[in-house]
Amino acid sequence: MMKIGEAVTASGISADTLRYYEKIKLMPKVHRNNAGVRLYSDKDLSRLGFIRRAQKMGFSLEEITSLLHFRDNPQKAKPKVRAMAHQKLDEIEQRLAELTHLRNELRLLTNLCRGSAEGCPILDAFDQNKPSL
Repeated sequence: MMKIGEAVTASGISADTLRYYEKIKLMPKVHRNNAGVRLYSDKDLSRLGFIRRAQKMGFSLEEITSLLHFRDNPQKAKPKVRAMAHQKLDEIEQRLAELTHLRNELRLLTNLCRGSAEGCPILDAFDQNKPSL
């Protein structure tokens, strides 16, 4: 069992976040010693790792709550989890397309800026509030 400071170091999640996860029931009630100090088990750290990986993939805390429910009760969960993952993949692909467009636009603007003797094409494009591509 680890105290909260050790759990913070092991999980990479802040103490405030750990307390918040417990408050919103993303984490089950954490075991406490006689002095009331929170003690985290390997199972708790595994759950925190799961939460962190899911967040990095763009899942919201609400979605992670569902994923954790499926993890804890895996019977017949596969189609539902696959549907959630597919939806998240679609969102990521859409965001990648947006980022690619932004990268290309900024690349063009920085190249235009290099050859401009007057004004700033980058600021001008922002003022126009329209894409330059």
